[in-house]
Amino acid sequence: MDKALRDKGLANRKAVLGEDYVNKSMASADDFNGPFQEILNEYCWGMIWSDERLPRKTRSMLNLVMLACLNRMHEWELHLKGALRNGVSKDEIQAIIHQIAVYAGVPLAVECFRLARKVFAEVEKGA
Repeated sequence: MDKALRDKGLANRKAVLGEDYVNKSMASADDFNGPFQEILNEYCWGMIWSDERLPRKTRSMLNLVMLACLNRMHEWELHLKGALRNGVSKDEIQAIIHQIAVYAGVPLAVECFRLARKVFAEVEKGA
């Protein structure tokens, strides 16, 4: 393992997904899934999210579309929160969901709008 890349990845992961979420994920890691957490930190969040050719905002937008198309709605909700942290506006999220509707289907977009409204309400309450 590349410790420097892992540490950079862990910092990226916390910045995007939130420190509380990441700390809980790391604290709940055991012998079975712990190595996977380290893979996520080093490769996903270290190697990929540290690549400066795409800004975090763009990566977040891409993730929202890919996760929706894969119907990974739990992850979509998590990454929507990260997208807001990365500067994606509500107006941009609306446009992203419109694009999802046209290219991946209206029922999926309905679910994205439902989750987005939930997340926006949580963010406005400071939850």
